[in-house]
Amino acid sequence: MACCMQTKDEVLSFCEKNNVRFIRLWFTDVLGSLKSFAITYQELEGALNEGMGFDGSSIKGFARIDESDMMAFPDPSTFQILPWRSGEEKVARMFCDITNPDGTPYKGDPRYVLKSKLKKLAEKGMSFYVGPELEFFYFKSDTEPIPLDRGGYFDLTTLDAASNLRRDTIRTLEDMGIKVEYSHHEVAPSQHEIDLRYTDALKMADNVMTYRIVVKEIAQKYGFYATFMPKPLAGINGSGMHVHQSLFNGDHNGFFNGEDTYYLSDMAKKYIAGILTHAREIALVTNQWVNSYKRLVPGYEAPVYICWARRNRSALVRVPLYKPGMEKATRIEVRNPDPACNPYLAFSAMLTAGLAGIENNYQLPDPIEKDVYHMSQKDRESYRIKSLPGSLREAIDCASESSLLKNALGDHIYEYLIQSKQIEWDEYRTVVHPYEVERYLPIL
Repeated sequence: MACCMQTKDEVLSFCEKNNVRFIRLWFTDVLGSLKSFAITYQELEGALNEGMGFDGSSIKGFARIDESDMMAFPDPSTFQILPWRSGEEKVARMFCDITNPDGTPYKGDPRYVLKSKLKKLAEKGMSFYVGPELEFFYFKSDTEPIPLDRGGYFDLTTLDAASNLRRDTIRTLEDMGIKVEYSHHEVAPSQHEIDLRYTDALKMADNVMTYRIVVKEIAQKYGFYATFMPKPLAGINGSGMHVHQSLFNGDHNGFFNGEDTYYLSDMAKKYIAGILTHAREIALVTNQWVNSYKRLVPGYEAPVYICWARRNRSALVRVPLYKPGMEKATRIEVRNPDPACNPYLAFSAMLTAGLAGIENNYQLPDPIEKDVYHMSQKDRESYRIKSLPGSLREAIDCASESSLLKNALGDHIYEYLIQSKQIEWDEYRTVVHPYEVERYLPIL
């Protein structure tokens, strides 16, 4: 039951007529974990008008204990029934904007960070559209990564044991008003992809959060476990979140130029140059976990080297080939983000990097149509091709020196994120891993 609510009165009327008795209020912490608490229909009008108070001191990246009072204001335009909650009494959800008790926006709210960037962009008459491709794995449980199948890319055989899971997931997403373009089995065993149709960045960030919970809910319904962990299994491809993106001025695609060799506008070229120039700095947001860097290694289709191309899928940024009459489809595809990132912060960071390229007149280098993975180091140096950070430690170092990332996230989230990731790295590096025991114990 897809709902198209826009106002408080429409939400209240719908709930009354359709026996909606519980409403879950959703928001995310800085690391992109979905948070929620439920209210009854009787509390809904008050929540819409005055917000709902909660203790922010226990939410990662939110307030300190001595300034913990937060307010959650439901956004009526995000109202949707939760299809997996069956019964006569329906359950709905709304995303929330988080404020301080005085009503001012809370700067630790990732949704506010993206909204503020999009507001400034709108003042220039432009809109930011994104279309992510999220990959994920189905496993038999959350305790051991045992695949459900041995299928490969685009397989449509009995190997693809998860077809029913994907089908039910797509139906659920569409019931919630989220448009799906297509789905398929991915390269690795038990790896899948469901691609969302492009829309404005704020709505898409909400959709990504919804997508992740829907995939997990449907998997659980079948007795399985779905994960967006970037690299759950060694020796096979990890999961990425390729993000297609473009800037529009009204109905005009600002990235298209029919007279250009690549059908790219000057704006698009500078935007790509901004992404390439700042890719290392924003990697802490697009690839925020220790495990993210197990995916970003040569040989498994994930981009490692910072360059752009049209046909070459080893490049960080790809420009899909132009089809006559499809000017609005002109876009760029940034291939290094993974599906475990915080989409609000990732979209904000990529937009900020791209706009820096436009505002500062960055020059785009020539495309690299060769397989960068198999280039010699000397050749990569001759093309001046840099690499993404090779570890979370290196990503922290790059982010710590980035004024652009601080601008993209705001001081509060920027400082918390670096502190949090330093703790994660310290915890990781002090663990003795099975690899070390297996390799060194017999010989040392």
